[in-house]
Amino acid sequence: MQCIICLPTSNNPLTLAFMRMHEVTTETDKRDFLQVAINVYQCDPNWIRPLDKDINEVFDEQKNKFFKRGVCKRWILKDEKGKLIGRVAAFVNRQYKQEQPTGGLGFFECDNDRTHAAFIFDHCKAWLQEQGMEAMDGPINFGERDKWWGLLTDGFYPPLYGMNYNPPYYQTLFEEYGFQTYFNQICFALKVKDKLPEKFYERHQVYAGNPEYSARMINKGQLEQYAKDFTYVYNKAWSGHGGGKELEERTVQKMFKTMKPVMDEHLIWYVYHKEQPIAMWINIPDLNQYFKHLNGQFGLLDKLKFLLLKKYGKCSRFVGLVFGVIPEFQGKGIDAYMIVEGAKVIQPLNKYEDYEMQWIGDFNPKMVNIAESLGTTRSRTLKTYRFLFDRSLEFKRHKFL
Repeated sequence: MQCIICLPTSNNPLTLAFMRMHEVTTETDKRDFLQVAINVYQCDPNWIRPLDKDINEVFDEQKNKFFKRGVCKRWILKDEKGKLIGRVAAFVNRQYKQEQPTGGLGFFECDNDRTHAAFIFDHCKAWLQEQGMEAMDGPINFGERDKWWGLLTDGFYPPLYGMNYNPPYYQTLFEEYGFQTYFNQICFALKVKDKLPEKFYERHQVYAGNPEYSARMINKGQLEQYAKDFTYVYNKAWSGHGGGKELEERTVQKMFKTMKPVMDEHLIWYVYHKEQPIAMWINIPDLNQYFKHLNGQFGLLDKLKFLLLKKYGKCSRFVGLVFGVIPEFQGKGIDAYMIVEGAKVIQPLNKYEDYEMQWIGDFNPKMVNIAESLGTTRSRTLKTYRFLFDRSLEFKRHKFL
């Protein structure tokens, strides 16, 4: 349909008449939803196909707890011949507290055509307005921020597990429609073998000889206790950030149980003061270095292949998921103490070559400073965009913490 490709806007009635948004309801629709991404990335060697089950579970009311406090729909965009040319999900999370009622869109994929993209965005906007929303953020997840959040704008190489990846032209599609940067998501990387800056060792010494303090890597045989400690530190250090809420211990227990098969005990660290948890540093191997060999599948044979890859294959990168210090001990060098203690174990293993931290929002300069103080480089940038439905309103970026 050559006439559509060169049209500049979504306002051409002939173009709109040929396109339709098809709601995902059947098993065929679900397969088509996955197929859109395959079509977009079939010539991109850097794309790692997510596990189909990971995508499907986002939209499964039995597996995604966010359906208890929200609603989600997803659609496929087809042309007049039934060709798959785009997809999207839109959703409302009633606990996503913002200045105005704000919905989300995510899992956006589209060919390089701003008409098609605008048609998709218009559809999401209309549906979200029906739900009482006054703005939309995207691309974000109908779930936690640790997965499928943000649009990649810098660092177009193989993504970490659970990280969004997209063609560079998506930035133009979002910004030409009118989306504005709500916040930047910055990732940081370093070489594992590199020595830490000297100031880390100096701060480490303050606590190294003090029996009231201890740094420990986890023992997978005691995950219930570590899940409890995680919950305590997380809720004191992070709850309330970005419209978040306190984690329930049972949720963390379930999360740790799920993570157990892929945990490397050497990579997960806590600090205790008089046996009370005060800090944590949670890392795991980059699972995408295994999953890239599975082509999105995770059936019985694929699980066996994964186990073999995990046992005999090479994973040269590990990923920082969560780093937190409770408020009473922030700015006192506890972070340096924990990192040095971890490095003393991780570096001699000679197992990992690269370390990359999951994104830190530019609205959190304290954590950005900690990341940069490690001697890291900025490895990737993703953006969370916002689109205000009332275009006369003043746009405001995410508040600084």
